[in-house]
Amino acid sequence: MVSKRLAAIPLAILVVCFARGQGGTQSSLQSNLHAKLEAGLLREAEGLDGVMGYFIQDLATGETFEHNAELVFPTASTIKLTVLLELMRQDQEGKLSLDEKHTVRRNETAAGDPILYMLGDGTVTMTLADLATFMVVLSDNSATNILIERVGMANVNSRAGSLGLNQTHLRRKMMDLEAARQGNENVSTPRELSGLLAKLRAGKALDPAHTKKYLALLALPKDSLFNKALPSGTVIEDKPGALEGVRCDAGIIEIPGRPFVITVMTTYLGDENQGERAIESVARKAYEHFTRLSRASSYGRVISEK
Repeated sequence: MVSKRLAAIPLAILVVCFARGQGGTQSSLQSNLHAKLEAGLLREAEGLDGVMGYFIQDLATGETFEHNAELVFPTASTIKLTVLLELMRQDQEGKLSLDEKHTVRRNETAAGDPILYMLGDGTVTMTLADLATFMVVLSDNSATNILIERVGMANVNSRAGSLGLNQTHLRRKMMDLEAARQGNENVSTPRELSGLLAKLRAGKALDPAHTKKYLALLALPKDSLFNKALPSGTVIEDKPGALEGVRCDAGIIEIPGRPFVITVMTTYLGDENQGERAIESVARKAYEHFTRLSRASSYGRVISEK
């Protein structure tokens, strides 16, 4: 009896060692893939005539890629993510209604906006939900300023702070050049904007109904850098931003089984077109990485009917 037990021990050890070896191989394969993407992303950042930061996270596994993720960048229109959050939260709490009507006045609008500035004074009434759609899809600054006035700038910042976004600040309304000259810039970090979107998708910022409405708005077709970079039909929930010398985009890319959140921020751009191309390249590289993982086994084998 004793001899049989002793004889069984080496076999058990072999089984354990084999299992560990298999896990180590899988880990090593994926580590190599991770390192290749990390190097490619860093080349984009270092080759940019300006400063780039990004924070990318696999929402299935928590895997991250980051560079200058804690630096505070100007957000341009990506700050509208926080305005939309506060609007949805106040509707959830019954402090306002998305169906509430607002009559647009000329003194509320900003020159250069694609729609609202061109409307006659007091001739158009729309709901807060309509204004939110203008803010997200067309990045209409007049619609944004009306919503900021309605929900309160302090409330937007307080809500962001409650979610741990300590470097994310709405300091001025859109197109307020005087405030910008005084240094009152709207700011955040790549890590915090990605964190905001991750919490939203996980249902940690809004109830299920308002989470669905929030993400549905972000998923509407728009002229964003991520939309330009990725294949048609990809579900992209994002909000881009652009100012002179600044380009940003923050969003969730819904790859089945491998969704990821991505924020890319740039500033001090010597060439804004190069900045846009760099953001598109970062998004494309991340998309290809997570798409590959979504289709493959832990050994990298893709099984298809081809």
